[in-house]
Amino acid sequence: MSGAGAITVLLKRLAGGESAVDAELLPLVYTELRALAARHLAGERAGHTLSPTALVHEAWMRLADDDSLAPTDRRQFFAIAARRMRQVLVDHARRRDAGKRGGGGPREQVTLSGLVDERGTGIDALALDQALAQLEAHDPRKVRVVELRYFAGLEMNDIAELLGISRATAHRDWEVARAFLYQALG
Repeated sequence: MSGAGAITVLLKRLAGGESAVDAELLPLVYTELRALAARHLAGERAGHTLSPTALVHEAWMRLADDDSLAPTDRRQFFAIAARRMRQVLVDHARRRDAGKRGGGGPREQVTLSGLVDERGTGIDALALDQALAQLEAHDPRKVRVVELRYFAGLEMNDIAELLGISRATAHRDWEVARAFLYQALG
């Protein structure tokens, strides 16, 4: 059975209540999760205190602790994992801002090459999270498209299938979300 097929089988077993599946699943998805984490951290400021390995482990702990999640296939799993990684990075930025002595240091920066603009300039990670929260209040699907495209690295065909929309709609959502974020973060 292919790696993707084995992952889907394990996810279905996990959804069926088999808790011991985690130990079988992690080795199959670890390399892809680490690549996803590296992609997330590539946009972070130099000297970021989280490594891809630490990000994977923190996200995995959050995934394992959330019994409400029931991804049925590989794409859904990695979409959820990407969202958990984003949450880890935002929480990390919040803790850093709070600081031991009241914060005030430089805020976490991410680059949004391909998302907002091509300048490669740093965007405040918390500002990005707030902008995504604003967008989600108006259109949650557009935020899912951003998460799946930018954070999970999925292609438009996969995003469309995962969300049950056409590829053209997914592409329009991506463009509108990019424009919204450009304005919100500009």
